[in-house]
Amino acid sequence: MGGRPDDAVIFTRNTTDSLNLLAGCLPVVDGVHTGDVLYLDIEHHANLLPWQGVPHRSVIAAPTLAGTLDLLRGELAHGGVSLLAVTGASNVTGEVLPIRALAALAHEYGARIVVDAAQLAPHRRIDIAADDVDYLAFSGHKLYAPFGAGVLVGRPDWLDAGTPHLAGGGAVQDARIDTVSWTTGPARHEGGSPNVLGAATLARATQVIADLDVDQWHAHENAIRSFLVEGLARIDGVTVHQIFSDSASFDAPAGKRPGGGAGTGTIGVVNFSLEGYDAGLVAAYLSAEHGIGLRDGRFCAHPCSGGSGCPPARCGQASAWVPGWRTPSGCSPHSSSCARPAWAGTMWWTRDAGSRPTTPAPTRTGHPTRPARRARPLHPGLTLSVRSRGACRVR
Repeated sequence: MGGRPDDAVIFTRNTTDSLNLLAGCLPVVDGVHTGDVLYLDIEHHANLLPWQGVPHRSVIAAPTLAGTLDLLRGELAHGGVSLLAVTGASNVTGEVLPIRALAALAHEYGARIVVDAAQLAPHRRIDIAADDVDYLAFSGHKLYAPFGAGVLVGRPDWLDAGTPHLAGGGAVQDARIDTVSWTTGPARHEGGSPNVLGAATLARATQVIADLDVDQWHAHENAIRSFLVEGLARIDGVTVHQIFSDSASFDAPAGKRPGGGAGTGTIGVVNFSLEGYDAGLVAAYLSAEHGIGLRDGRFCAHPCSGGSGCPPARCGQASAWVPGWRTPSGCSPHSSSCARPAWAGTMWWTRDAGSRPTTPAPTRTGHPTRPARRARPLHPGLTLSVRSRGACRVR
């Protein structure tokens, strides 16, 4: 992750745990926080809810990345912000933010920056020191590491002075019946028996990713994502959503990106809607008829669901794992399967034992002899996104 020599590395349960830990370490003088936390409306709940318990401000993302940076600059210029909290890559659309530019912006106005890298870490090489990021949080399971560990990496001064995240054994220098002297360093926040297996597998996962050839890695993921997007574009009624209209202009090779650093382009997430069909219905269809595992819902990013390029009030997501050893041609079921309910229109049927169709059922896959009933979309306009997890495998 390219951390600085004096950075603290604290093992937690996940990204959510890491950001809640940092929320308890914000500077306080005479019982009053020294500044606000500033964040965007596109954040995952992990990088949204922890800040609502402290002084905070929010900015509604503009239709462009450039415009969003201008809005953040304007808010920072008002003063009184101690921390800028941003996502590294949107879990809703996969769009990557210009982290180095955001860090420079925060520092220009005397604030620090924390990056929620849960989605970014599996898809981009991160360099905390080079990007001048103060704090970075991510989860092991996003890197294909089992056993439930996460990490908070960053400058030690706030962490050494903050409220211990877990009060217990290992977090103290000395404890008495009614008093305690807390230790400093990562141990201050890691009370209790550590998750050794989680830390070990997380370390191994980062090593595997660090060994990947960056050009091949990104070319592979981009090929899969492009194949999917192009396939979806050929289907009537499908709309691919994004937050920022200028995301593509930020999609450039390292060293040629506006703002530089690990902060431009799009990772392997595609957010789309199928007109006239509920996201849950589409996900159920792809699962039942084609064996494609998808995720639909509001992705723990509810504020983003009501805007930022998504249909009003709701935003759904489907996650599809694409093995890293398969070529884009192996992904053809994604586009053709998504097309099937669109072509069938209102005549698409789902299997339901014990009932019979009132009109002839259309041709479909599965078991044509089983009874069927008409599927009725519940909330037309919900969106789905397909997340490519094919960048690497951890063995």
